[in-house]
Amino acid sequence: MQRLLLLLVFLGVARPAPAQDYTLEVPGVVLRDVPFSVAVRSPDVLFDEVSAVAYRLCLGDATPPLTCLGGEAVPLAFQRGDDGTRRLVAEGLTVPGTGAFEVALLHNGLPAAVARSRAVPGWLSILPPLLAIAIALAFKRVIPALFLGIWVGAWTAAGGGTGFWSGLLDTFQVYVAGALADPDHAAIILFSLMIGGMVGIISRNGGMQGIVNRIVRWARDARRGQLATALLGIAIFFDDYANTLVVGGTMRPVTDRLRISREKLAYIVDSTAAPVAALAFVTTWIGFEVGLIGDAVGKIDGLDLSAYSIFLHSIPYSFYPILALFFVFVVAGTNREFGPMWEAETRARTTGQVLRPGASIDEEAAEGKDVQPKPDKPHRLINAVLPILVLVGGVLVGLYVTGEGEHLRDIIGSADSYKALMWASLLGTLTAALLSVGQRILSLEETIEAWYAGLKAMLFAMIILVLAWALSEITEVLHTAAYLVHLLGEALPPGVVPALVFLLAAATAFATGSSWGTMGILLPLVVPLVWAILQANDMADPAHYHVLYSTVASILAGSVWGDHCSPISDTTILSSMASGCDHIDHVRTQLPYAALVGTTGLLLGELPVGFGMPWWVALLLGMGVLVAAMRFLGRTVPAAPVTAEPSTPVP
Repeated sequence: MQRLLLLLVFLGVARPAPAQDYTLEVPGVVLRDVPFSVAVRSPDVLFDEVSAVAYRLCLGDATPPLTCLGGEAVPLAFQRGDDGTRRLVAEGLTVPGTGAFEVALLHNGLPAAVARSRAVPGWLSILPPLLAIAIALAFKRVIPALFLGIWVGAWTAAGGGTGFWSGLLDTFQVYVAGALADPDHAAIILFSLMIGGMVGIISRNGGMQGIVNRIVRWARDARRGQLATALLGIAIFFDDYANTLVVGGTMRPVTDRLRISREKLAYIVDSTAAPVAALAFVTTWIGFEVGLIGDAVGKIDGLDLSAYSIFLHSIPYSFYPILALFFVFVVAGTNREFGPMWEAETRARTTGQVLRPGASIDEEAAEGKDVQPKPDKPHRLINAVLPILVLVGGVLVGLYVTGEGEHLRDIIGSADSYKALMWASLLGTLTAALLSVGQRILSLEETIEAWYAGLKAMLFAMIILVLAWALSEITEVLHTAAYLVHLLGEALPPGVVPALVFLLAAATAFATGSSWGTMGILLPLVVPLVWAILQANDMADPAHYHVLYSTVASILAGSVWGDHCSPISDTTILSSMASGCDHIDHVRTQLPYAALVGTTGLLLGELPVGFGMPWWVALLLGMGVLVAAMRFLGRTVPAAPVTAEPSTPVP
């Protein structure tokens, strides 16, 4: 028998596999006709460019004998990672059908490793987020909607059919647990809870009432209250999360007193968070954006511009963030509204109900029973201002300490924002507690109770946030963004590239609920694509760089627009939470405003600029249209009764 086996090996009928231990990194699920990649690693083999020619990949049926799709094996290319690791990669692989298939590694023609995968229709990848969004908007219940979207996605990832029940179990055990286990997600949860606790303490010790008393002296009416909120939102420019939580928690008592609806507060908070952080020269976004642009530009031959230069040149073309900020002041200054926001503002002004009856929020947190200031204690402004200054200053110092570089923009752009926010939230909370106990306004026990009351108000939103992260993970597993790029990103003529990329980024951010995730996916793909289009049309010269700049800006602007419109976006959820607003009410009232601004930016900004219109002309036209739209679409909000006292904002 041994002689027969040796003879078969010699004749090539049976060949032993190589002894090396190979690892095939193959997606568990791929989409039909959508490109994907496969990587090969091995602890026993030192891959290099020379040895790469000995390796091939064969995609075939799941039943032997293995038959390569297309008839030939695919060559692998050597790739060295930033961490020094070496691997072989095959990119741009596609499967024309659906169902199970095998990926086999061939070394000098011999089978060395086999992995299985499964191809599904592309439309299945967008079903979970679309289902979650549709249910959330239709039934106004975001938690069941998110859970169902995760369940359907987990079911699809598990293979469909009998995977229905395993998908249900994976929903909680794999995806929700994975969202909690992510260190960055845990940091967001922790500093959100700590900031909520700090707000609880400064509310209970009378500091927040001190702020209210001072601001109300200037913000004597709803118009000034909205303008004050917007200006505070711009002042906290360095991070969108910190902006949302600080502005929403600080201004909520002021806007309640002025009979400004919680929906309006959430809109102002949301529209002065990400747009400001995306545009400012020194923010926690910049390192992420410039890093992505740098990676994309590094793959392009003939483009000598630096990544930061491209970013700076793209800022004037970021029409949605700029127009969104402008429209906030238009809305605040004109006392006119339209759509569901007019109804919300009319309700708040005429009845004093800043929340819709039946709104789904934490009622105790909305009423503020646990954090009302003591009537027999002084309401000192310093007890709120100092903790907030420590919070803001702590973030800036933390960004500086954790960042690297010679210039301030480089230091903050490369900083660990999550670490800085955690440090700052802890120091701000401790400052609030020490002020309360040190002045004998609150006892230690009362301080802890106030901290817990503020923290408790965040729990409901944290549940939604974790589910949104889990759904985002589902969209990554199912390659939702890759499908959208494949569907919309082919054969783009140069003039319409910025507009179509803007729509693509908006659709991706809306479906995934993540502006950062959208930028992370699209920037490395679209920037080389745009350059290739310019080269194909003999336009790869400085005279046509505006197409490149506006396309980079379109990814950023479209990501922010889609993120603003999406009910599963983390910043949208945090804006609802910080403002004490029903999440679906916030989405419903903000959506018409965001749609108006986004459409204006698309038709008067992205589209004409692609064909050569100067950016400043597009901005002026867009601003004029928004003012006119508010004049003709908006209706004046009725004034509050002069003698009436604001009612308690209970849902």
